[in-house]
Amino acid sequence: MGHLRSLISSSLLFLVILSSCGSAEKRSITIIETTDIHGVIMPYDYIENEALDASLAHTASLVREIRSREKPLVLLDNGDNLQGQPSVYYYNYIDTSSFHILTEALNWIGFDAGTVGNHDIEAGHRVYDRLRDEYNFPLLAANAVDVKSGEPYFTPFTVIEKGGIRVAVLGLITPAVPTWLPEELYRGIRFTGMVEAARQWMPEIQKQKPDLVIGLFHSGWDREETEISEDSGMDENGVAAVAWNVPGFDIIFCGHDHRLANEKFANSNGDSVLILNGGSRSANLAIAEVTFRKKGLTGRTSRTVTGKMIKVSDLEPDREFMEVFAAQHNKVKEYVSKVIGYSGSTITSRDSYFGPSAFVDMIHRIQLEITGADISFAAPLSFDVQISKGPVTVSDMFKLYRFENMLYTMELTGAEIKKYLEYSYAGWLNTMKDKNDYMLDYRLGQDGRPALTDGKAWLRNQPYNFESAAGLNYTVDASKPDGNKVSVKSLSDGRKLNPEQRYRIAVNSYRGNGGGGHLTEGAGISAGELMSRVVASTDRDLRYYIMKYIEEKKTINPVPLGNWKIVPSAWTEAAAKRERILLFGKER
Repeated sequence: MGHLRSLISSSLLFLVILSSCGSAEKRSITIIETTDIHGVIMPYDYIENEALDASLAHTASLVREIRSREKPLVLLDNGDNLQGQPSVYYYNYIDTSSFHILTEALNWIGFDAGTVGNHDIEAGHRVYDRLRDEYNFPLLAANAVDVKSGEPYFTPFTVIEKGGIRVAVLGLITPAVPTWLPEELYRGIRFTGMVEAARQWMPEIQKQKPDLVIGLFHSGWDREETEISEDSGMDENGVAAVAWNVPGFDIIFCGHDHRLANEKFANSNGDSVLILNGGSRSANLAIAEVTFRKKGLTGRTSRTVTGKMIKVSDLEPDREFMEVFAAQHNKVKEYVSKVIGYSGSTITSRDSYFGPSAFVDMIHRIQLEITGADISFAAPLSFDVQISKGPVTVSDMFKLYRFENMLYTMELTGAEIKKYLEYSYAGWLNTMKDKNDYMLDYRLGQDGRPALTDGKAWLRNQPYNFESAAGLNYTVDASKPDGNKVSVKSLSDGRKLNPEQRYRIAVNSYRGNGGGGHLTEGAGISAGELMSRVVASTDRDLRYYIMKYIEEKKTINPVPLGNWKIVPSAWTEAAAKRERILLFGKER
């Protein structure tokens, strides 16, 4: 009987052990991505002087809540933070002796890694080199290569260990940087293709035996763009090509295109990759939840990877964060409130779409005065903003000119100038068939009419590509086909525009580097030749010179130059009245 009891006890013990061995060991980790913050650190818009319901301060409150549950958390930032709000501009260029507000904020929250974005490169070596040294975490970009050493200028990848889970993170930047920025901003760095760099570094990453491999790519997502293009080194949005052609990634966080993404994608090996994009300006957080389950008997580990988006407007700003950065917040508010001059009239970007406008022509005047060029090209960089009559402040200048572009002086022939303008107006104007037709080029619905959102129409192309010219007298015939709309009468001094002669033009660096295609697709100048056409460049951004111009003038009286017009007038004047309402609604 005792032998039987012993046998039963042994059997029960074996079953307990067997059951224990068969149970799953569970571990989990959360990964959060911020991307394209564009200076939205505090819940405040320093340009419009109003509170925001989304900011990095809101992100800090979620991070605090997750950490309070003692759950492993990895924080990643995907770049494009150093341009957008005056908060970063102030610490980029005005107060350069203090610690930068961005590095202090990201360090305070406790980020683990970041990837550099094209708008971070736009700030220039002095700024991003300084921030790289100030960060308590590595700044990544495996395909930004030091020309001298041949090694990555930034850290290519990093391995982060949280809760016993090893997470490898590879950083890549869109290699199209040279198409937008002057070389002096990235001198000594060349940008290689994303697929090329990912293939190079994936074996090195695998040697680290990570539990999870993450791509942190400052580049856009389009699941159809999986092919490696011949010019992949200039592929702006190459995430899908990497996801498909370079197996090994479990999750890819992307950005740059400001479009939300949360989807599973099968790579060339048939393995699933989670694609996440948090959009822009701190409005959403892209979050991956990963759970590992290890079976005791088999030793195999299964993994569940899920993604979600959290709107930060559903959160409250972290109180301690707000207190810590209150002094910097007040400094920036004081800076943007500074009066730099006075305007004798109210100017609005709304006039810019229908002919010469005081808004754009003020930029033309300043560009011509700074450079001494024959001709200026400029566009409305803000779709719908106004500078009121009276005091002009620093914040007004951020409304007028939103980007940190340099000012180039370039040489173009008369024929190239004509083709440049034809290209611009082809993307700007519809070809009108009669007086009832649309003058501007809209996104159309299935009924052939402009598609409306909240009762307002959307233009097909970005207004910052609607370049007009100063220094030329010309007409634009909206009834003529694309390529034959522009008729140049003369330069403003009465000289005829000679197709063979070279003229000096003033243009911002985005356009001068090929942005928008006006010089390459329009004027027909090869991308490789553009830099040889640059005669001079300012050493500071154009907004800086606009502010200095107004400070020196003290009072400005912006009026349209009136050197061009859209015809036939009987059609276009009536169309402008109708379409102003279509774009902006009825004005009070």
